[in-house]
Amino acid sequence: MESILMLAVLLLGAHWVCDYPLQGDFLATAKQNGPLRFYHLCAHAGIHGTAVALVTGNVWLGLAEWLAHTIIDELKVRGRSTFALDQTLHIVCKAVWLLIAVGAA
Repeated sequence: MESILMLAVLLLGAHWVCDYPLQGDFLATAKQNGPLRFYHLCAHAGIHGTAVALVTGNVWLGLAEWLAHTIIDELKVRGRSTFALDQTLHIVCKAVWLLIAVGAA
């Protein structure tokens, strides 16, 4: 049980580190505007995917996070999501990755 809790804390902590200090103003702005907008969005989501892969030890979960994070952030950029919904969906993804990682172990 303690290892499951630790994995959950690491997934959430990694999300917050990737979404705030590692994203910074440059990526936050660039993924919304500019000629390379989609590249910057994918780069930001790729940072999240890498974090999930490192925390879980599962590259497939990292790739799933990369895709999910790209879609969720694109919805926010297009105005189809709020900040609160965006963060809720990201955390739900972490819960799904946790369940998959624990079930696969």
